[in-house]
Amino acid sequence: MRILTTLVLLLAGLTGAQALVPKQPKDLVRARLVAETATVAPGSTVTVGIHMAMKPGWHVYWRNPGDSGLPPEMAWELPPGARVGAIDWPVPERLPVQTLMNYGYEGEVTLLLPLSVPQNIPAGQPLHVGGKLSYLVCEEICIPGSSDLALDIPVAAPGTTPLPDPAQAALFAQARAALPIPSPWPSRLTREGNGLVLHLDHAGLTAGSVAEAAFFPYGETVLDNAAAQTLTVDDTGLHLALKPSDPATAPSELPGVLAFSENGTRRAFVIGVAPAAAPAATVMAEPAPASAPVPAPEETLTLWSAAGFALLGGLVLNLMPCVFPVLSIKVLSLVKQAGQSRARVRIHGLAYTAGVLASFLALAGLLMALKSGGATLGWGFQLQSPIVVALLAYGLLAMGLSLSGVWHLGGGVAGIGDGLTRRSGYQGSFFTGVLATLVATPCTAPFMGAAVGFALTQPPAAGLTVFASLGLGLALPFLLLTVWPGALRLMPRPGAWMDTLKGVLAFPVYATVAWLVWVLAQQVGPNGLLAGLAGLVLVGFAAWAWERARFFDGWSGGLARVTALAALLAVAGLVTVLDGERATAGPSLTTGGFELFTQARLDGLRDDGRTVFVDMTAAWCITCQINERTTLSRDAVRRAFHANDVALLRGDWTNQNPEITALLERYGRSGVPLYLVYRGKAEAVVLPQILTEGIVLAEIEKRPGLAQR
Repeated sequence: MRILTTLVLLLAGLTGAQALVPKQPKDLVRARLVAETATVAPGSTVTVGIHMAMKPGWHVYWRNPGDSGLPPEMAWELPPGARVGAIDWPVPERLPVQTLMNYGYEGEVTLLLPLSVPQNIPAGQPLHVGGKLSYLVCEEICIPGSSDLALDIPVAAPGTTPLPDPAQAALFAQARAALPIPSPWPSRLTREGNGLVLHLDHAGLTAGSVAEAAFFPYGETVLDNAAAQTLTVDDTGLHLALKPSDPATAPSELPGVLAFSENGTRRAFVIGVAPAAAPAATVMAEPAPASAPVPAPEETLTLWSAAGFALLGGLVLNLMPCVFPVLSIKVLSLVKQAGQSRARVRIHGLAYTAGVLASFLALAGLLMALKSGGATLGWGFQLQSPIVVALLAYGLLAMGLSLSGVWHLGGGVAGIGDGLTRRSGYQGSFFTGVLATLVATPCTAPFMGAAVGFALTQPPAAGLTVFASLGLGLALPFLLLTVWPGALRLMPRPGAWMDTLKGVLAFPVYATVAWLVWVLAQQVGPNGLLAGLAGLVLVGFAAWAWERARFFDGWSGGLARVTALAALLAVAGLVTVLDGERATAGPSLTTGGFELFTQARLDGLRDDGRTVFVDMTAAWCITCQINERTTLSRDAVRRAFHANDVALLRGDWTNQNPEITALLERYGRSGVPLYLVYRGKAEAVVLPQILTEGIVLAEIEKRPGLAQR
């Protein structure tokens, strides 16, 4: 009981520290809602603006934020019949942040939107419009912020023409001057080697008059945003060299905004056809009914309910295929301790729990720090790196080979992964907890999604409390096993059977290695996969050579050890090339009638009134793969999709994708899986993270009228 009390007090201390977290400065962004006209008439359409003034050195983002960030969004509260259209985005600036390139606004910006006034609104009363503006404001760090905005506009008599508000005339004139206009000259996109060149066929331009050209693509992943954009001007017009993010899939068309300075005046033109802009976020044309869609988890969870969900999710993680083999190995090692004192066995349980908690808090702290710097990441982010996936596969292969008897721990390598997890001392228990955390990150258990999403929107102390609860849930079964004396008495006596079981347990570890290699194959191209497989061979050779050194004395044994270390150095060299061998999305993502997800495609389908099923997945997400094979690929589910004319979109988060990260954060999630059902413009229904055939069929086969009840 003293052990459990200590852990509870630790969590309570973290919660109490929340009071020490500094509040968000109120002057980073000053936002207000303004109208172009002093009055409105029933049935008319007027322009309103969201004016944002940033503190010097800070910026907010454009519709495509670039390498990191999120654009501002407004959740409107409007009277029945009123509608707000999409934002008309001003031309942004290129904003370098270390090695990243973002697109956004410094100083001040006004975002213009059309407001449709209800036809039946009575004259003489004010039209009340407002809502909650959410934004991400960044300098060297990023801080999410929000402002409650409201505006009352007098309603004139029907048939009258709304008059401009003189007080706002200059502001709206400046905002319209910052908008790009359709290009009056033709444009072309050509490919030159691995690069792209955007041509503006305007023969009237001269090299001496044009400077500071920049192109801002509408698509978030089509260009290497941080690459230099080289400008040339000749008799045929302007030419801007661009670098695609993936030369193998470089687009043939590239819609966006081209901006340049001509004789000191900045000009901006829309190139190509802009994708359909998303309507204003969560427009509330009518009061929400009692059974409206559930709000985002961060709005409904409290700190303690999120911690409770995290604890339950951590408990379920112990049954996941990515954690169970490691936990089984540790239980086997505990059998060896059965004859020792109860106090020593309990300390093993505490050491394992400390390893789990330390690694969960370290991962969570790193994730929060990266997100505060503007990175678009979520839970399991480390597995988006093929280097991390390969290293995890190599470490587990070494562990499996040790279980199979290929090599044994020697005193000189006490710091190597498998030895640390299988040592009889407390270090072995601690590092087993670390390994259990690392292999748990690909899995998402029930209750986890909402809890982790909540944690990443809270101040650091509160967020770390939730992650600590998740770690405690993962560690709790093993901890209770060591604390409860009756459980130790039920354990079998050590014997020869343990060697046989140890060999059997190697094969679930090998299966995990095979799965990690499959994940790596989704992340890298053929050359990268070859390097990864060669690394596995070298790890096996290093284990064999190190074991052979035990049978030689003198220089022969030393040579064998040097050979093993040389093989490991070669593995390190192979690993460094993996990140440069990224693969594109594979054809498996578009099987079963699915299309690749883009926000523009989703918006277009919703504008057409279609029902859309969105599947956010990743190759390294075991929960995603289980759901796909046990539910989404079932014939009954596919027939239901076809019979109800459901459009299917699948987003691949195996590698980083800012559009997918933005959608996850919009629904309070920090990682995959995420399953959404849209019916036209209605807000999405969020399905559970563990799917069944019945859950999907029940939602898909709902009549549209019932879906909103």
